[in-house]
Amino acid sequence: MVSPPPPKACPSRNLKIAGIALRSIFVALLLVLVVHLSAPQIETIWSAYETPGDLLRVLLGLVVCIWIVLQLFIPPKDAQAYRTWVYLGLTLLPLVLIWTVAVW
Repeated sequence: MVSPPPPKACPSRNLKIAGIALRSIFVALLLVLVVHLSAPQIETIWSAYETPGDLLRVLLGLVVCIWIVLQLFIPPKDAQAYRTWVYLGLTLLPLVLIWTVAVW
């Protein structure tokens, strides 16, 4: 006989809030970093057509930004995913913040 799968554990309210907050801040900082790095080297966006490298950078940056924004609205599935985002957020958030400030 096959046993049914165990029910998913619901995350506590504090874990859910912390996981969502840290994940959202992390993803938003990545979005800011990608937008800054994918901007053309010349002053305006319309000058990106002058060089193929800038145009490719802008198009690739646009695709990555769309993917990051979509990921921002997909919540974690279970309590373990929220716990993982709390751990990752606490360790990687300062690094991404330092990297964003250094690149800017």
